[in-house]
Order: sequence, then structure tokens, then C-alpha cells
Amino acid sequence: MPRSEQAERGWVFYDGSCGFCSRWLKFWEPILTKHGFAIARLQEPWVVAHFQLPLQVLLFDLRLLMPDGQNFSGADVYLQVARKIWWGWPFYAFFSLPGFNRLIHAGYRWFARNRYHISHACKLP
Repeated sequence: MPRSEQAERGWVFYDGSCGFCSRWLKFWEPILTKHGFAIARLQEPWVVAHFQLPLQVLLFDLRLLMPDGQNFSGADVYLQVARKIWWGWPFYAFFSLPGFNRLIHAGYRWFARNRYHISHACKLP
């Protein structure tokens, strides 16, 4: 992990080759950094080295690395980040309920499978 950019609450990693993901994370970056999160592309060499996964597997999901070394991926990233931001806590509480938790995970999985098509359809670089 780059020492110059220690993240107080964790690192959010995204697919830098996905137009939607790149645009969305750039939009949220000021809020995330204000609340102690840092962001980086999953394609960064230090990220690939840290996770020690093949790049194709690593790019399958958005990821969160907490300061204690705990990892989250997919919809759980949204839940964990929301949990750490006071105004996001209701989102965390609502989507942590059993039926709604299944819903956010299913919605995330569908989106993750189709994100390149969505980026292309929206003409995002």
C-alpha cells in the first residue's frame, strides 16, 4: 500500500477500465476521502500484488480493504462504507435486513455482470 496515502477507514478499489465505475468513483471520491476512505484502481500493480489474485478474478467485484486487513467485495462494499458515514447508516440498516440484503446482493451481481454493456450504452469512456 502506498505509504503516502494511508486510509483511515479503508481503501475502496474499483475497475478502472469500466467507464461507469470510473465515473461513479470520481463523483464519490470527495465524499469518501472526507470520511477517511482512499480509492484506487484494481489494476494498480500494488493492488494486484496485495490481493494475490489473477486480475480477471480481482476485477469481478468492487472491493474494500479495511485498516485491520478485513476484505469486503461486491454489495458488501456499499454496505460497509455506508455504515461508516453517519448519513449513510440508514441505507446500511435497511439493506442489512434479510430480504433487502438479498435484494441488494442480487442487484449488485446483475449490475456487475452487465457493467461494460451499461458503460458502452451510456457512451462512457
